[in-house]
Amino acid sequence: MILVVGGAGYIGSHLVKELVKTNEVVVLDNLSTGHRWAIDERAQFVEGNLGSEADLEHVFSTYQIDAVMHFAANSLVGESVVDPVKYYENNVAATLTLLKTMMKHNVKKFIFSSTAATYGIPSVDMITEETSTSPINPYGCSKLMIEHILADYAHAYDMEYVVLRYFNAAGAYETAEIGESHDPETHLIPIILEHLLGEREHISVFGSDYDTEDGTCIRDYIHVTDLANAHIAALQSLLANETKTATYNLGNGLGYSVKEVIDTCERVTGKKANVVMADRRAGDPARLVASSEKIYRELGWKAERSLEEIIASAWKWHQSQVKVVK
Repeated sequence: MILVVGGAGYIGSHLVKELVKTNEVVVLDNLSTGHRWAIDERAQFVEGNLGSEADLEHVFSTYQIDAVMHFAANSLVGESVVDPVKYYENNVAATLTLLKTMMKHNVKKFIFSSTAATYGIPSVDMITEETSTSPINPYGCSKLMIEHILADYAHAYDMEYVVLRYFNAAGAYETAEIGESHDPETHLIPIILEHLLGEREHISVFGSDYDTEDGTCIRDYIHVTDLANAHIAALQSLLANETKTATYNLGNGLGYSVKEVIDTCERVTGKKANVVMADRRAGDPARLVASSEKIYRELGWKAERSLEEIIASAWKWHQSQVKVVK
């Protein structure tokens, strides 16, 4: 059985949708940011906390766990700057509690959701796994700390793990059963789509004078189902004892500017956006694009869905979730 910690969240719930097709799954989530309705009914669900020894002991004693997949981090960059203790307590200390419980029960296969924020502001146009890590906020620092801890656990306790560094996850499940549902919403594509549905008055573009073709920031977007399939490929490699330790970037290797994303949203929806230009945000790099050549070479995975497909799936989801504007 596979334990998915944080399986009620955006990415975790999409992973569970795919994982239950071939595995028995138990989800542990405290529902602080995730949703009970997002968990596939074929999975077992335990409401509990990542940092609770009692909750973890209950799960590991009740179920025969073969591997753990960790999606239960706090992940808002801005929040991490103003409330770093929350990030170090949950993302680091609570994860240590999970790792200690795993060792107690001799569960040594681990998939860790990391982040492009570990790279900080890179000096290269195409980020590889060899690009130096230098996070500039507590969120990125907390993720990199766990990466270092995992390396130490592998050396000392024979832990086998895969670290997956995400870039920009987007889109929704093909049936529109689940999708991106954050409060507050901070990601570009859902913000644009909410605006086009009449839920926001305008879209703010932070900076139009970057050293890019159209002056707006360039980012790497990946469909959440492609992301889920990368986790499954990594899990299969661990379970087959083909991988001991590995770190992979997850992106599509193509950068899209903020303007390109807005234009694509307009094209997919047939609606025109009201765009307001705003000042740059501190710490926003001009370009963040990932090379995923390593995971393709070693595990045969690559992103399959285009930006248009990402946005079309998200649009289908958001249309099903239209709120009454007050």
